[in-house]
Amino acid sequence: MTERLAEIRKELKKKLKKERYEHTIGVMYTAASLAMCYGADIQKALTAGLLHDCGKFSPPKDQIKLCEKYGIELTKSELDMPALIHAKLGAYLAEHEYGITDREILDSITYHTTGRPGMSMLEKIIFIADYIEPNRREIPGLAEIRGIVFQDIDRAVCLSAERTVRYLTDGGKAVDPATISTYEFYKEKREEV
Repeated sequence: MTERLAEIRKELKKKLKKERYEHTIGVMYTAASLAMCYGADIQKALTAGLLHDCGKFSPPKDQIKLCEKYGIELTKSELDMPALIHAKLGAYLAEHEYGITDREILDSITYHTTGRPGMSMLEKIIFIADYIEPNRREIPGLAEIRGIVFQDIDRAVCLSAERTVRYLTDGGKAVDPATISTYEFYKEKREEV
């Protein structure tokens, strides 16, 4: 881990709640493991994993205010589902507060919650690392996804997006269109193979 990452880690430990910080560290190391498996840049994976939830240090209403302050446009979907807002805010903070300029890292933070069609390998790694990290409470299908992710990341992305859509739909909650698009894209990609 670079000296800068160690500094960011210390800052986040002070800023995030204990459980959020532990989740962050779990995502960081899971992302690094996946990067090793898939030949992605390990430092980028560590950085994106460490910063993926840096926008989640305050309640959603405060996140909305910060987005207004920084000129971050929020979609209707994000306003209807405030749990999504931290991703865009986190990418902004990663760039402006933590000095990250690498577009792939910033995009990985932006899309780690909803995913998107045609993600880069790093984006897929952060998306799925957030879903499977060791501190994540057990949810239906998690063991299956953990079992396949090191063999077929696209299948793992497809299954996690599908499970997210199903969980939200079954609970009568709104589903972000980006998550549906992610699921449909990776489902179609798998069917082509």
